[in-house]
Amino acid sequence: MSSPGAGTFRAPASTAGEVTEGLDHPPAGATAGDPARSDPAPGDAAPGGGAAADRADQDARKRVVAVVGLIVAAAIVGGVLALLRPATTSASSDWAGTVLGVEQPKPEVVLTDTSGNPFDLARDTPRPLTLLMFGYTNCPDVCPISLSTLASALEALGPEVAKKVQMVFVSVDPERDTPERLREYLDQFDPRFVGLTGTPEELARAQELANVPQAFLDDPDEDGSYEVGHASQMIAYQEDGLARIVYPFGTREGDWVSDLPRLLAGELPS
Repeated sequence: MSSPGAGTFRAPASTAGEVTEGLDHPPAGATAGDPARSDPAPGDAAPGGGAAADRADQDARKRVVAVVGLIVAAAIVGGVLALLRPATTSASSDWAGTVLGVEQPKPEVVLTDTSGNPFDLARDTPRPLTLLMFGYTNCPDVCPISLSTLASALEALGPEVAKKVQMVFVSVDPERDTPERLREYLDQFDPRFVGLTGTPEELARAQELANVPQAFLDDPDEDGSYEVGHASQMIAYQEDGLARIVYPFGTREGDWVSDLPRLLAGELPS
């Protein structure tokens, strides 16, 4: 299931409103019922010129309506484009992920690994690069695709690179994702992937510290099955324990193959 907040972009209601509101009032010198012209003075109209004047009025009104339509359309398109433009990534960035505006430390939280042992997320991830993702084993799309793509990229890069990367998958469905189930699931992709779970309170704290939206349960189906809405990005923490870039769902194998060696070499995304 897609992450919370990832939906259709819409232009703010005020974008078009601000334009049309200013045009609700007639220009100076115009009557409220006729924004295109001023009232003629008595005796100004020539005899027999009524039909021509009416046509001129209609043409003027059409021009005003057309101009207003263009202004409103431009405002709406501009608002949508502003929303679509990443706020934290430079247009000239050559990184595949989204560069963060502020560095983020690894979450200081202790969870439980697939062996049932405590796992300190900040201290038990000593490899030069840690990738963190929140998900669940019954996820129909985001989790298996993301984990499979990363596993393929690590295989392509070879063991010398792969051994420096620690993938940590934190379940947000502790009711169904037992440590045993979590281990079985991750072994399908790479047995080196770390699986973590915890109490609902611990998992909520981990998501808060990782600065991702809180996961939520959908209403169950008739058979009791349910999906979980969760953050879909992978967060990359470099050797100093700081994250400067995140990788959204849909990151391709080639993107990982390009970016992972740079992150391991100490290059700082900006």
